[in-house]
Amino acid sequence: MQNEDWLARRDGWRPLQEDAREAGDIDYGRVIHSASFRRLQGKTQILNLGDSDFYRTRLTHSLEVAQIAAGAVGVLLRNEPDHPAAQALPERSLIQAIACSHDLGHPPFGHGGEVALNYCMREQGGFEGNGQTLRLLTRLESFSRADGANLTRRTLLGVLKYPASYSTLYNPELTPAMRDGYIRLAALDTRRSAPPKCFLDTEQDVVDWVLAPLTNTDRAAFVAWQARPGRHGRTLHKSLDCSIMDVADDIAYGVHDLEDAIALNLVNERRFREKVTPQHAESFIAAMKLKYPGETNDRYEAMVQALFGDGKDRKRYISRLVHHFLTATRFEDTHDFEAPLLRYRVGLEDLASSFLKALKDFVMEEVIRSATVQQLEFKGQGMVISVFEAFQSDPLRLLPAEQRKNYETAEVGDRAICDYVAGMTDTHLLKTYERLFAPRMGSIFDRL
Repeated sequence: MQNEDWLARRDGWRPLQEDAREAGDIDYGRVIHSASFRRLQGKTQILNLGDSDFYRTRLTHSLEVAQIAAGAVGVLLRNEPDHPAAQALPERSLIQAIACSHDLGHPPFGHGGEVALNYCMREQGGFEGNGQTLRLLTRLESFSRADGANLTRRTLLGVLKYPASYSTLYNPELTPAMRDGYIRLAALDTRRSAPPKCFLDTEQDVVDWVLAPLTNTDRAAFVAWQARPGRHGRTLHKSLDCSIMDVADDIAYGVHDLEDAIALNLVNERRFREKVTPQHAESFIAAMKLKYPGETNDRYEAMVQALFGDGKDRKRYISRLVHHFLTATRFEDTHDFEAPLLRYRVGLEDLASSFLKALKDFVMEEVIRSATVQQLEFKGQGMVISVFEAFQSDPLRLLPAEQRKNYETAEVGDRAICDYVAGMTDTHLLKTYERLFAPRMGSIFDRL
């Protein structure tokens, strides 16, 4: 694999001679200046919890993932400079471009919105958030005439988290549907309606282009997948750059979302002690003993009291947790590929990985799956479906002018509607729903 192959852009664009930026700098600039990136400020991490400037949005989350990912590259270069994978590590701006892109395709109301749109598109190729990210970057953004943001092949490989198409992984036993047995309530069957983790079939030609520099053997192995009874299939591989982004995303989710959950009083200390024990935190406790030998005799107790104490102590231990996981990153050799970008990946040392999993599971069980959040997710799903179906019922009448043009020129009109709804912020979706369905009198001067 020649370096030039991975720095190529689909439409062949090259920078002007006086342009001093590296390829990764250009990609990073295009991502953070994109409309899709700006919209992330209106999409919250833990649904829409109310008016607050404290809790994280998907924009601030993406910036944190980018910072952590860049830090992981630095740690690996320092700790394992002679590892063969070190030569293949991305430069800083390129990994930041990948990290800042990773949530671009997620619709309003998080996973609930994703399931709702997959139901809406059940007969038109489905919907999946990661697949929508690739679609945004390669079709919908406006930095080129026909190739979206027109990023380098390597950046797109890093964004390609699940290298198999919707139709490949889709299990027809799980056709999206509403639940039976309700008279007035249209209740979505969320288990059946959740999509496979994939790219959308509409971007098959893009993926073929991204993987073109690989040997036939590497390409066939990279896109391999595993069938699962009663579930959608799942992919087996991801690139080196994607694995770095994935680890950084896990750290940000497990640590920073925990910080938000504690600060917003969504979790309590007793449940934390039950779910995240000293055994889970073994690697962190050992690291604290080594780095701060005279600080305290009970490292676990100090951690819990700091996390559930005042803001300054909490922030200090949040920083320590992030640093702990960053320094636990390591190279992994799959031996399955010839290409270094596929053969090598980045993961966490076993004890640190176990601790991070415990933190992520705690947030999932205590926050994401809580009745409070699930009720909001239920409401959000209903609004997403209602807005989509309203536009679908009479698109040339109800769609705004730009989206109407996209609908008229699209090969599949419903996909253009899906692109529009998926790109909405939480507030934009709420206001659109109110404009279409609320009984109060509306005005042409109401701003969406």
